[in-house]
Amino acid sequence: MSRVLNDGPNVRPEVRDRVWASVRSLNYSVNPQARSLASGSSGLIALVFASDFDAQPNSFYASALELGALRECLVQGRHLLTHHVPQHSPDWKRQVLELIRTQRCQGVVLTPPFSDDPDLVKAATAQCAVALISPSPSTRGLADGVGVDDEAGGYDVARHLLGLGHRNLAYITGLESHLSAARRLEGLRRAVKSQGLDPASVRVLGGDFTFRSGVEHTRRLLGERSPPTAIICANDDTAAGALSVAHGLHLSVPDELSITGFDDTPMSEIVWPPLTTVHQPLKDMAGAAVSAIARRLAGEEDGPRFETLPHRVIARESSGPPGAP
Repeated sequence: MSRVLNDGPNVRPEVRDRVWASVRSLNYSVNPQARSLASGSSGLIALVFASDFDAQPNSFYASALELGALRECLVQGRHLLTHHVPQHSPDWKRQVLELIRTQRCQGVVLTPPFSDDPDLVKAATAQCAVALISPSPSTRGLADGVGVDDEAGGYDVARHLLGLGHRNLAYITGLESHLSAARRLEGLRRAVKSQGLDPASVRVLGGDFTFRSGVEHTRRLLGERSPPTAIICANDDTAAGALSVAHGLHLSVPDELSITGFDDTPMSEIVWPPLTTVHQPLKDMAGAAVSAIARRLAGEEDGPRFETLPHRVIARESSGPPGAP
């Protein structure tokens, strides 16, 4: 019977027909857990996020990646396990590796900053297939990866503001351990330099991708003697915090202050004014990561491959010329 249900070879047609007739009459269905135990394969892919219990989670980012991974798991006939590991825990590497071992994961998708750690990536690839979301250059050659060109994204959004006439810029970055936000800053500085300006003139404040950090740093920036005319934020959550401060100070956005984000999460369209942001296809990125794992498990891949997905600046009402009437 098992060879019939699994479409195995060496089964006579009349036997196959009788088995399928019985299956239909009994309304029988395969138990995937039992099949996994019998085959020694869990069919499980873990999507691992870093959590910070001292800051609000970037829920839109995580949910978009989870949805994209889940969709592709359904296509591939695999199961998805989403797991959060405290990134400041002294044994976070052990926790990630223990998850892979105890859950018998066939694959794991690592998100930043875990995808930036060479030691973790090497240890994980010794246990299962690995795909990395937005990995740093130091880990791209260790496992399959997918992401956008963060440096180019920072460059493009800065060029957008410079093209509007802004010369007094500030950047609220993300967590220091997330190298993608640092790459966006590199692109911003390249854009400033391309206009003959001093890249060091851009004020940089260390945020943590949260609404709260957008609030705190924007208050500080707008309290300066010469406040910026445009604030570039490392993600949309931070930009929403910046917007709330501007509203509280009765500043007109974008007439008196332009604000931009990164990610193009659903929130960027529902805040007022809607955010200018950089779209990165988060659901597609997670789906591509799961697909890479499936190809790796099927033996269709050779060396690690990095897939760059397109980004684009979404210009909305939160950006405009400085001092626009």
